Amino acid sequence: MATNHKSIEEIREEVIKVLKTVYDPEIWVNIYDLGLIYDIDIDENQNLHIKMTLTSPMCPLADSVAQQVKTKLSYIKDIQNVDVELVWEPAWNKDMITNDGKLALGLE
Repeated sequence: MATNHKSIEEIREEVIKVLKTVYDPEIWVNIYDLGLIYDIDIDENQNLHIKMTLTSPMCPLADSVAQQVKTKLSYIKDIQNVDVELVWEPAWNKDMITNDGKLALGLE
């Protein structure tokens, strides 16, 4: 019987799809297109580590956004463990927004 394990790249694509369903509570654009995701690391054991930031370190919903990311990503069946690290360096700026994010914000 063949196993149906996804490749790391396929898992990464699924992670990005899920991240695009989490929205910044103040700007209401998804956190991926806002450029808030700094790193997506999936190891050989399918453990996921996300390094992310928020638009402001003063965001009162920082913990809730990070928890929402962790919860949503934990539903991906090919992921064993999810770790979300909230970082503030480098500081987020509008140059980190993807083209899709710029379109959503009317910046293009």
